Amino acid sequence: MVLYTTPFPNSCLSALHAVSWALIFPCYWLADRLLASFIPTTYEKRQRADDPCYLQLLCTVLFTPVYLALLVASLPFALLGFLLWSTLQSARRPYVYSRLEDKGPAGGAALLSEWKGTGPGKSFCFATANLCLLPDSLARLNNVFNTQARAKEIGQRIRNGASRPQIKIYIDSPTNTSISAASFSSLVSPQGSDGVARAVPGSIKRTASVEYKGDGGHHPSDETANGLASGDPADGGSLEDACIVRIGGDEGGRPPEAVDPPAGGQAGNGAGGGPRGQTPNQSQRDGDSGSLGSPSASRESLVKARAGANGGGGEPGANSKLPYKASVAKKAAVRRRRHPDEAFDHEVSAFFPANLDFLCLQEVFDKRAAAKLKDQLHSYFEYILYDVGVYGCHGCCSFKCLNSGLFFASRYPIMDVAYHCYPNGRSSDSLASKGALYLKVQVGNTPHDQRIVGYISCTHLHALPEDSDIRCEQLNMLQDWLADFRKSTSSSSAANPEELVAFDVVCGDFNFDNCSSDDKLEQQHPLFTRYKDPCRLGPGEEKPWAIGTLLDKDGLYDEEVCTPDNLQKRWKNSVSSPSCRA
Repeated sequence: MVLYTTPFPNSCLSALHAVSWALIFPCYWLADRLLASFIPTTYEKRQRADDPCYLQLLCTVLFTPVYLALLVASLPFALLGFLLWSTLQSARRPYVYSRLEDKGPAGGAALLSEWKGTGPGKSFCFATANLCLLPDSLARLNNVFNTQARAKEIGQRIRNGASRPQIKIYIDSPTNTSISAASFSSLVSPQGSDGVARAVPGSIKRTASVEYKGDGGHHPSDETANGLASGDPADGGSLEDACIVRIGGDEGGRPPEAVDPPAGGQAGNGAGGGPRGQTPNQSQRDGDSGSLGSPSASRESLVKARAGANGGGGEPGANSKLPYKASVAKKAAVRRRRHPDEAFDHEVSAFFPANLDFLCLQEVFDKRAAAKLKDQLHSYFEYILYDVGVYGCHGCCSFKCLNSGLFFASRYPIMDVAYHCYPNGRSSDSLASKGALYLKVQVGNTPHDQRIVGYISCTHLHALPEDSDIRCEQLNMLQDWLADFRKSTSSSSAANPEELVAFDVVCGDFNFDNCSSDDKLEQQHPLFTRYKDPCRLGPGEEKPWAIGTLLDKDGLYDEEVCTPDNLQKRWKNSVSSPSCRA
């Protein structure tokens, strides 16, 4: 399949689109700034209350007449541009594919040679998140602001967390093998003035190390929080071999690999149906169950423990200075040892998952923000899809002002892509082309030259809480479209040997949870009999370690939750009612 690297099939249409947007953009920008100046966030309200000489109010008074005058003057040009823009949307492609080729050891081509489908299994790391990257005036309705700066910061945080150096840990204690993945960065102190990572004194002995270049753009505390990910290995070595740390004991013996947890919320099916992909030869269990089955072997980045069975790496969470609050943490989930029926350990972490393979994002609506996010992530992810969706009346029943907001990034080559817009959105949700993005990725080759592939579905369902029937219809469409996509992209001819499917993962923003009484219809949807939700035991019943939140937008900037570390402590210290996920 040919992947679309431009939104239009030829340069002439692309040029016409650029002209139409140039005519629209001044009016769009002025209207956005004008509305944003009258929608303050709680952070700005507190600044205004603390500082009687707060300049923002003065700027609003002075610039409002200027914005209004310029807005009126730009309207005729915007109207002309809008007519041209709307006409062009019928020829627009539903996504833009971007590849920044990486010929190094972490590039997509090199990754394909790592796994031949034989011997030990292989695991894959997935993450999904909703970013609320809307035009600034609309983002302020959700009590967040400065969309362009947030997009750049989010991209840096994800990139630094995912690419941070991995420390291999050997533990010579048969009684304590549980070392958190989030503790990786705590074993190395911030860089000194000479740019060398310093070992923490004590019982930890570094047996091998590499130097890292300093990053003048980050404070040392930021470098520690991100696991020194902002620096590159000075000798060009692999990040996964950054350093080895031995804790106590002698130097002999090779530790077995520990089990890796999933990252992000998703339901999985097939050989890698859980949040971490498993080998095609492993047994498959469908739907809700008390466990996820036998885990696959972990990546080389995972903690390696001598004592084996109970050791494991924690799950790094989202690493961001951006303020997000869960005003009600319905269940504390501190890291604990794995139950015999569980496939992984669990942890509340302030770090974004390291060695991330696939990233599925929602609400990346703003095109300029999407471009900034893409630029930041391309240093880690070789393959990216952005600006996914349709505009105008093309492909959907109502006029679409915004795209789908879906954004996908991968370290592995993308083979096929399909997008479908949900036709049944209503009210404010109908203004965005919410839908489902389907991808087929190649993750390896067998010794007989059979491709090993995986399927990933990323979606964003209807948001209005009272519309359960609409969400259920969308889940039906999601399954039907996925079946068609798999059928149309499967290969079984003699010239193209049959492919091995390693995993089939569905992730995204479903806009319902598994314990609210208002969501019973969605909780019982047949999707959950075909796919395994790693946090779910059954309809209305979560696993004990699952954490649920009730978002309070007005409290986003409260001190106890406005940083990743503070939010982590808030969740860990909470002792509330049974868990559910929003």
